[in-house]
Amino acid sequence: MRLAEIRRYPVKSLRGHRVHEARVEPWGLAGDRRWMVVDAGEGTAVTAREVNRMLLVGAEPTPTGIRLSGADQEPLEVAEPDPARQLRVQVWSSHLSAAAAGSEADAWLSQALGRPVRLVHLDDPTRRTTDPRFSREDDRVSFADGYPLLLASASSLAAVNAAHRERAGEDAPRLTMTRFRPNVVVEGAEAWAEDDWRVLRIGGAVLRAVKGCARCVMTTVDPKTGERGKEPTATLARIRRFDGATWFGVNLVPDTPDVTIRVGDEVEVLDAVEPGAGPVRPTR
Repeated sequence: MRLAEIRRYPVKSLRGHRVHEARVEPWGLAGDRRWMVVDAGEGTAVTAREVNRMLLVGAEPTPTGIRLSGADQEPLEVAEPDPARQLRVQVWSSHLSAAAAGSEADAWLSQALGRPVRLVHLDDPTRRTTDPRFSREDDRVSFADGYPLLLASASSLAAVNAAHRERAGEDAPRLTMTRFRPNVVVEGAEAWAEDDWRVLRIGGAVLRAVKGCARCVMTTVDPKTGERGKEPTATLARIRRFDGATWFGVNLVPDTPDVTIRVGDEVEVLDAVEPGAGPVRPTR
């Protein structure tokens, strides 16, 4: 197996981009989801689940911060804000503080998204813990949904597309990996083999596979148009439905941070369980 793609998302729920290499930090890839859009009133995370057009807004890292683009507006350079200007924010069950990016960034994004929002930066990524049911006490995560990295398999995507064509016909549009927003994509494994992995090595980085990824409505939003449809949920519901959810991908936690991984790196499974159990998921 080898590492086929590395994808990074500087701002949670905005458009991401592919890179050739990235440093693995304890809370995720360097530069991944360290920024977040929040509601201007409550400080709760605003995501593409409810504001689909977020997927059409770009965010590229710069030496001093990020560059926002798209939404028929002039691009905006945003510097990393002063850590002294903290806001209380919420992402899922996590309550923490983050640095306010400032009024110019807030106004740009509010216009782009059609609602009053603010932009924040996680200046100290040690503030947010992962779910203790599936990880360790000292594990940390940035503004990703729950865990530092998400892995997906090219073979598993091919299996989804095969099932999709079987149901919808050979002319059905191909479903792309972009919909699933992984950080790392591996190729050379059997479809769904990642369900069974518990520890793996990507290049020089060792990572724990702690939980399968239950997929939400966000995967049904076309990342090119921002329009919502029924796929891939309709297909996943036929072939990957467990415990009332549909599953694609595996959440990872780094055990050897500050290692740089590169496209083409060897991927080796260091520990696995017997096949057939399905993805790691909450017990009831």
